[in-house]
This record gives sequence, structure tokens and C-alpha cells, in this order.
Amino acid sequence: MAKTFRQMVAEARDAVTVISPQDAQQRMQQDANTLVVDVREPNDLQPLGVIPGAVNVPLGVLPIRADRELPERMRDERLQDRARPVITTCGGGGQAALAAKLLVDMGFTNVAMIDGGTTGWKNAGLPVEGGS
Repeated sequence: MAKTFRQMVAEARDAVTVISPQDAQQRMQQDANTLVVDVREPNDLQPLGVIPGAVNVPLGVLPIRADRELPERMRDERLQDRARPVITTCGGGGQAALAAKLLVDMGFTNVAMIDGGTTGWKNAGLPVEGGS
């Protein structure tokens, strides 16, 4: 049976750890090795802005960048340690849920997504870089 984007997001959210923006900030402060991955396309990062320290790896290339068997030039070295704490975000949380599930499926053991994505982060009064 075909699934909608919303159905896939709901399934992904059920399969991953969903944390509040405040919890995400706390995790980032407690462990400098925590990697925040913003999975929006580069041209979608503005006007909302970006969580300070987040790296941009679009959802479409995330499985390639996180793969361990593809040629090294295609991988992202920051996504090779399966035990590294990773927090996913996007604009509103949908793509972040899909990204978190994808990483869990790839063997990552410490993955969470920010509830509400970068919008939730910004609405919680937390800082963003850029944006209008």
C-alpha cells in the first residue's frame, strides 16, 4: 500500500527518539562530539536560519554520506562513527524524522531528532545563525 509523506513521518517518529529543542541544546552542551545534522536543501536554510554548529547534509544524500562502503570521496567523515551522538533537524521536523530513522537503519546507535525541527528550536527562543 502506498504511503504519504505524513504517514512515513509518523512511522519514523515512532521508531526514533524525539527530543525537545531544550533537550537537544543540553545534549550539545554536555557532549561536544554531538553532531547536529540539518537535512534541508542548502537553498532552504534561509530565511529560518541554522542551529549554531549544525552541519548541512541534505536528506537526499545522507545515506550516501553516511555509508561506510562507498568510495571515501563520497562519504562524510563526520558520519562514519556509528556510536557518535547525532541529532537531526530540518525546517519543521518531518525530514528530520526520516533522517533519524534512516541513520538508525544504517546502524547508528545514538540518534535523536528535534521535535519541530529548527522552527521548534527557534520558537523555543534558542539561537539560530542567519535567518531573517
